[in-house]
Amino acid sequence: MTGERSKQHREFFAVPLDGAALEDVRWQPVAGQSEWISELILADNLDQRTKTGSRTRLVRWQPGTLLPEPSRHDYREEILLLSGDLVVGCDAHGSGGEQFAALTFATRPAGIWHGPFTTRTGCVMFELDIYESRQ
Repeated sequence: MTGERSKQHREFFAVPLDGAALEDVRWQPVAGQSEWISELILADNLDQRTKTGSRTRLVRWQPGTLLPEPSRHDYREEILLLSGDLVVGCDAHGSGGEQFAALTFATRPAGIWHGPFTTRTGCVMFELDIYESRQ
C-alpha cells in the first residue's frame, strides 16, 4: 500500500505485565482515560488519517472502570480477554450487561456500535486494531 509504514521487526521479548518497562515498550495512559486505562503497544503502524495499518497492544483496565457510552471506530477490532472480567452492554452506571471472564474473544467489523463497558475486578486484554483493505 502506498504510504503505509511497516511495523517494526521484533523478535521475542518479555512483555512487562507487572508494569516494568522495556526501553521502548512500556505501559502508557490512554488519552482521556489516564486514571483508569493504560496500554502497552507491542507493534503499531495504524494510521487513522490514511486508514491503513494495524496496532497490536495490551490494554489494562483498573477495577471499576466504566465507559458509559457506546462507541464505534473505522477499523476492525479483535480482542482476547486475558485476565479479569469485562461487562458488555451495561447501562451508563455500570449495572446489567453480560459479564465475560478470561480467555473469551470478540471480533468486530469497522463501524459496529459496541458498549457500554465496565469491569468489576479490572482486566487485561490483548487487542488487534486493523484497517482492512477495501478491494
